[in-house]
Amino acid sequence: MSAFGSVFMPEMAISWFDGSSWSESQVVPSESLHLHAGAHVLHYSSTCFEGLKAFRHADGSIKIFRMDRNIDRIAQSSQLLALPEINKDQVAEMIKSVVAKFAAEVPEAPGSMYIRPTHIGTEPAIGKAAAPTLSSCFYVLLSPVGDYFSGGDRALRLLIDDKNMRCPPHMGMVKSGGNYAGALQPTMKARAEFQADQVLFCPNGDVQETGAANFLLIDGDEIITKALDSTFLHGVTRDSILTIARDMGMKVSERQLSIEELLERSAKPGCEAALSGTAAVLTSVGTLIHNGQEFTVGNGAIGETTVKLRRALNDIQWGRSEDKFGWLIDV
Repeated sequence: MSAFGSVFMPEMAISWFDGSSWSESQVVPSESLHLHAGAHVLHYSSTCFEGLKAFRHADGSIKIFRMDRNIDRIAQSSQLLALPEINKDQVAEMIKSVVAKFAAEVPEAPGSMYIRPTHIGTEPAIGKAAAPTLSSCFYVLLSPVGDYFSGGDRALRLLIDDKNMRCPPHMGMVKSGGNYAGALQPTMKARAEFQADQVLFCPNGDVQETGAANFLLIDGDEIITKALDSTFLHGVTRDSILTIARDMGMKVSERQLSIEELLERSAKPGCEAALSGTAAVLTSVGTLIHNGQEFTVGNGAIGETTVKLRRALNDIQWGRSEDKFGWLIDV
C-alpha cells in the first residue's frame, strides 16, 4: 500500500493573485506549478495549507467534512502570514469542483479523499525578508488515502519534551510548513532513540500538542485538553471530537494540563490518551516517555472511549448516523 498522501489526482484547481485581484480558477495538471527561483515562498516560507476530507456514502454521494471551518482557518493563516487575502467563496468553489471532477476516485470506507488547499507567496523578490509578498498562488490538491499511521491499529508511543516548543508562540495558530519543519528533527530523534511515534511538546511543563496532532487526555467521562490560545493549532477534528463528547454527556475541560498531572492521571486504570487530527482522526496513545522512563497510559492498549468517539465521528463522516451538527457539505 502506498504511503499516506503519496498518491495524487492528476489535476488540481488553481488561482493566482497578481497584486490586485485573483484570477479565474482553473483545473490544470498537478505537475504544472511553475515558480520563479526567487519566489517569496522559497526563501521566506510564506506558505500555509489545510487538510480536510471528502467521504463516499453508501448511496454513492460524496460529502466534504467541515469545509467552512477549514476555509476560515486558512484565511486566518493567510492573514497571520501577511499573504494576500483569499476569496472564501472562490476557494469553496475550487474545492467542490475539483472533488466533483474526481468523485469516482473517492475511496470507499474506511478510505477517503484527502484535500490539501495551499496558499504560497510567489513574488520574485529576495530582498523582502521583512516584507510580505505582493503576489501569491492558491491551489487545491487531492490525494486518496487510508490510515495515517503506518503501524496500523495500535496505541502510539509519545516522547514528552518539556524544554522545546513545536513553533514560536505567535505562530501556533498558523498551519504552515515551517511549523512542521521545526518539529521534524525532534521527532526523528525520538523515533531513533525511543521508538516514539511523535513528540508531545510541553514547554515549561505545559502539555500542548505533538508535531502533527492535538492531544487529549480522557479520564473516565472527562476529556482534558489545552484551552485555545495562539501557541498551538486549533484543530477542526479536535473541535469535532469535543462537540461529540459534550453531546454524549461527557465533561470537556479546556485548561492548562501539567506533565505532573498528565502522568498521575494516565497511571489510573481506564485512563486514556489520544491524538486528534484530520489525518490521524483519533488515535490512542499507550505509552508516555519522560526523562528516559516509560509510563503506561491506562492498560497501554487502545482505549474504549477513544474508539467510541472515533467511531461516532466516522459514522457522521460516512453517513452512517445523523449529521446533527450540519458538518457535511454536498459536492
